[in-house]
Amino acid sequence: MRTLVVGDIHSGVRALEQLIGKANVSSKDHIIFLGDYVDGWSTAVETVNFLIQLKSEYNCTFIRGNHDELCRAWLVDQKENPQWLAHGGIATRDSYLNADRDTWELHLKFYKELQNYHLADDDRLYLHAGYTNLKGVDYEYFEQTFYWDRTLWELVTALNPDLKPTNPKFPKRLTHYKEIYIGHTPLSKNEFVQPQNKANVWNVDTGAAFKGGLTIMDVETKKYWQSDPVHTFYPGERGRN
Repeated sequence: MRTLVVGDIHSGVRALEQLIGKANVSSKDHIIFLGDYVDGWSTAVETVNFLIQLKSEYNCTFIRGNHDELCRAWLVDQKENPQWLAHGGIATRDSYLNADRDTWELHLKFYKELQNYHLADDDRLYLHAGYTNLKGVDYEYFEQTFYWDRTLWELVTALNPDLKPTNPKFPKRLTHYKEIYIGHTPLSKNEFVQPQNKANVWNVDTGAAFKGGLTIMDVETKKYWQSDPVHTFYPGERGRN
């Protein structure tokens, strides 16, 4: 059985469909999705429908992203958040306005059941954005941190690559986990890029909402597969510019 981690999709279901085939995903695999399933391309409803169908056929874990929470809030009361609309929410709103009420209810259940993080038995941690507590995720004060924080990736990017976990200057919050897998902060908005590793953190948000591809990675072997640039599946659309 493989553990496969998938970066931010941002409504790019057509790229996800291609990626599932490229990676030859089977029912024996455990697929961990790192969140941000919507906001970007025009197929938000189709993306979540596809994920719900995957869950019925495969072993899937779905992490909560900040865009998923923004979308859920709008579905609850249709109160439009200007920040959300400016960052991909318009395409998502329009997609849902063409869906029926039963679909809304089904998707609200999906969003409600998302996990803030997943800590596997092998001490690999999966979450959308980050955490700040020096003792680890179990001690975090505000759950919004798990899907909004950017300081974790900023920390490891600025870290001296020669600094070892045994060094007392190595960040305490990183020492609790074998590896940490995140999305949230796109590695590029303008280029096709590979996932990146800094310290014991892997960022697999390879810019599917912009000019990049969607990524799926085998956490044991570090082999990864990428879709074609996601924008090529949606000619004439802007995505998240």
